Amino acid sequence: MADTPKVSSVLARVTPGLTGSHQIRVAPEHTAPFVGSGRIAVLATPVMINIIEAASLAAVEHLLPLGHQSLGIKLDVSHVAATPIGFRVTATAEVIRLEGRTITFRVEARDDMEVIGGGTHERVVVSVERFDERVQRKLRGEK
Repeated sequence: MADTPKVSSVLARVTPGLTGSHQIRVAPEHTAPFVGSGRIAVLATPVMINIIEAASLAAVEHLLPLGHQSLGIKLDVSHVAATPIGFRVTATAEVIRLEGRTITFRVEARDDMEVIGGGTHERVVVSVERFDERVQRKLRGEK
């Protein structure tokens, strides 16, 4: 029998099965040529990833304690179908695992016709104050 992973108290209100979604209508600024990731005017992979991250945020961010937020730390996604300008893209994210301060999501992106991508995404919950302190130390050249 597998051990149940230890879960941080900052995830007390987050549970497997929670879902979130985010949607955009593809416009020229969402295309590969605009963001520099290709030459064909279809949804850029970096934009699909952004929609997936927004769906993940929608699932859990409102449940985190005051002064905490989640940061993306890992993506394992495929982008398997092109989406032209004018189509809607909807990403969904479902919490599938909690361990420590890390939340793992199953993610999927669909356009008006088909699934265009999916995989897994991990986010870690941090104290905004402590995170900012580390960033400020780095800006000062300190370790």
